[in-house]
Amino acid sequence: MNDQHNLREIQLANTVDLSDESDAFQTQARGAFDFRYIVAAIRSNLLLIAAIMLVSLAISIVSTLLDTPRYTAASTIQINDASDRVIGDNDDSTAQSVNAYDVDRFLKTQTDILKSRGLAQRVAQKLKLQGNPDFYSAMELAPPEGDVSPEMSRNIVLTMLKANLKVTLPRDSRIVTIQFESADPNLSATLANAFATEFIQANLQRKFDSSSYARDFVANQLDEAKARVETSERELNDYARGAGLVRTESPVRRDGSSSSDTGGSITTASLAQINEATNRAKSDRVVAEGRWRAISAGSLLSSREVLANSTVNNLMTERAKVQAALEEDLARHLDDYPSVRQKRAQLEKINSELQAVASSVRNSLRGEYLAAQSAEQALLQQLNMLKSETLQEQDKNVQYGLLKRDADTNRTLYDGLLKRYNELNATAGISSSNVSVIDLAERPQFPSSPNLFKNMAIALIVGFGLAALTVFLKDQLDDAIRVPEDVEHKLRLPLLGVVPKATDGDPDAALRDPKSPISEAYNSLRGSLLYSTTGGLPHVMLVTSAQALEGKTTTSYATASGLARMGRRVILVDADLRRPSVHRRIGYSNERGLTNLLTTQDAVESVILPTAQETFFMISSGPVPPSPTELLSSNRMEEIVTELASKFDVVVIDSPPILGLADAPVLSALVDGVVFVVESDRGRRGSLKTALRRLRAMRPVLLGAVLTKFDPTRSGNRYSEYYGYQYYTYEQSDSKKG
Repeated sequence: MNDQHNLREIQLANTVDLSDESDAFQTQARGAFDFRYIVAAIRSNLLLIAAIMLVSLAISIVSTLLDTPRYTAASTIQINDASDRVIGDNDDSTAQSVNAYDVDRFLKTQTDILKSRGLAQRVAQKLKLQGNPDFYSAMELAPPEGDVSPEMSRNIVLTMLKANLKVTLPRDSRIVTIQFESADPNLSATLANAFATEFIQANLQRKFDSSSYARDFVANQLDEAKARVETSERELNDYARGAGLVRTESPVRRDGSSSSDTGGSITTASLAQINEATNRAKSDRVVAEGRWRAISAGSLLSSREVLANSTVNNLMTERAKVQAALEEDLARHLDDYPSVRQKRAQLEKINSELQAVASSVRNSLRGEYLAAQSAEQALLQQLNMLKSETLQEQDKNVQYGLLKRDADTNRTLYDGLLKRYNELNATAGISSSNVSVIDLAERPQFPSSPNLFKNMAIALIVGFGLAALTVFLKDQLDDAIRVPEDVEHKLRLPLLGVVPKATDGDPDAALRDPKSPISEAYNSLRGSLLYSTTGGLPHVMLVTSAQALEGKTTTSYATASGLARMGRRVILVDADLRRPSVHRRIGYSNERGLTNLLTTQDAVESVILPTAQETFFMISSGPVPPSPTELLSSNRMEEIVTELASKFDVVVIDSPPILGLADAPVLSALVDGVVFVVESDRGRRGSLKTALRRLRAMRPVLLGAVLTKFDPTRSGNRYSEYYGYQYYTYEQSDSKKG
C-alpha cells in the first residue's frame, strides 16, 4: 500500500507539471486571434446579432425622420502670422511677428480665440440676439420665460452660439473654416459671417488698445522724465553758481570733432592757454640762448649771426677791395707814400665800422635772450598760479560731474521717450489686420443634418459594436462548452477526447459497432489516456462530471472496455451509490456490490462480476445506503481501492456528479487520475467552474476532460478544428468480392 501511495505521489507531481505547462500554453494561445472561434461565436448568435443591428437601424431611421432639418453655413478666413506694415520701414509696435517654429501654436491660439466666449459675446451684441425669438426658434429652444436675469439670458445665448459653432483649421494651412449650424439657413449664414467679421474687428481693436495703452504709458513716463530733467539741471546750475564754476561751450578738436566733454571752465581754458604760451616762451628762450652762446663762444666776425648781416657783408667786401689796392701800392711805393697812407687809413676805418656792426649784432642777440628769459619766467609764475587754482576747481568738479551725468542721463531718457511718443502718435490706428476674409458664407440650399445614410451607417457600426459586446459578455459569463476548443480556453484542462452525439440516441448500440464514430472517439480517448502522464496510463482512474446525464457512466464503461480489449485486466467499479447504472449495461442485478464491501469485511472477490470480455470485470454499487458519503470516505474504501489496484492492471471508478455531493471530491483523493466528463452545449450558469473549484480543492491529478454529445453539424460548431471527424470511412470487406 505504501508503494502504491508513493507511485501516486510521483504521478501527481508529473501530472501537475504537465497541467501547469498546458495552462501556460493555453493562456498564451487564448491571447491569439482565433478566427475560427470568432466565426463560430457569430454563427451561434446570428439571430441575436441581427436583432441588435436591426433595432439600432430602426432607431436611427425613426430618429432621423423625426429630427428637425438643420443647415450649416461656412465662411473662410486667412490668418497670417504677421500683419502688414503700412508705415514703411518705421517700427510698428502693433505688428505681430511670429517665429517660424511657433506658427502652429500661433494658429491654434487664433482658432481658440474664434471659439472664445468674448467673441461670441461680440457677435451676440452686434446681431442683438439676446431676447430675439427668431434666434431661439432657430436654435430649437424655447425663449426663457418668467423673471430671468439679463446675465442668465446672456449666458444662454452664448452657450448656444458656442455649441453650434465649429472652427476647422486643416493641417499645413492658414485657411480657417468657420461653420455655424441652425434650423434657419439665413441665420446660419449671418452668424458664420458675423463671427468672421467680428474676429477681424476684435483683432484690430486689440491692436488699437495695445497701441493706446503704450501711448498712455509712454506719456506718463515722459512726464516723469521731464520732471527729472528739470530737477537735475536746476540742481546742476545751483551747484555751479554756489561753487563759482563758470563753464564754457564744448571745445572743438583740431580735426573738427567735438571732444567727449560737454564743456570746460574758464580756469581750465586759461591754464591751457598759459601752458601753451609758456611752452612757446621756453622754446624761444632756448633758441635765443643758443644763438647768444654761439656768438659769445668764438670770434665775433666768425659768428654765423654776424656773417649773415648784410652790412657786415658789404663792409667785408669793401675791406677786401681796399686791402687789394693797398697791396698793389706797396708793391710800387714805400710805406710813407701818400696813397699808401690813405689806403691804410681807409682800411682802419672799415675795420672799425665792421667791429661796431658785429658788436651791435651780438648785443641784439643778448637782448633777445634776456627778453625771452624774462618772458619765460613771467609765464611760469602765472602757470603755477593757474595750476593751483585748477586743482582746487577739480575737487569741486567731482560733484559737478556727478550732477551733470545725472542731468545728461535724464535728458537722454527724455529725448528717447519723446521720440517714441511721437512715433506712437504717428502710427496709432493705421495698422492693418493679419486676418482677411476669403469666402463669405452663403445661404445653404440643403440641410446638413440629419443625414439618413450617415445615421444608418453609424447605427450599423454602433449596432455591430453592441452585438459584439453582447456576444463577448455572453461568452464570458456563460461557461457552456460548445466546441472542443472551449475545453482548453474556459476550463484550462487538456482535451482527452471528443465523443459525438449518437444519431439514433442510443450510445450503447453505437459502442457495439466498432466502425461507428462513437467507437472511434472512445478509441481516441483510450490512446490519450495511455500517454496522459509521464508514467503512461494511470493505474487507478476516476470518471466524474459536474452534473448528471453528461455521459459519465458511458465514458467509464467505454474506457474500461477499450482497455480490456488491449489485453489488460480492467475492473470497473460503480461508486455512484445514489443512482447506480453500470449493472444494467451488463445485465446483472444490484443485490451485492461496493456497498456490501464497505459495510462488511467480505472479500473483494465476492462481489466481482465477469463480463463478456475475458479481461474485463466489474463491481456494481450494491444496495443504496442511507449515507453514501460516509462510506466512500472511510478507510475501508481506501483498502478496497488498494486491493483492486494490486489485482488488476487498471481500475476505473464511476463516481457520482460533483455538484451538490461530496462523493466525487472524496474519491478523487484515492485515485491516480481524474477524467472530467463535460456534455457539449449544455447550459451551466457557472455550475461547471464551481464543480472544478470543488474538485481542485482536493488537489487531485486532473488527467483532462472528455467532451461528450458533440454535434458538429450545428452552425456554430462547423468552424471547429474537430469538424468532420465523424466522416471516417471504411473499405468494404474483400469477402464480398467475387
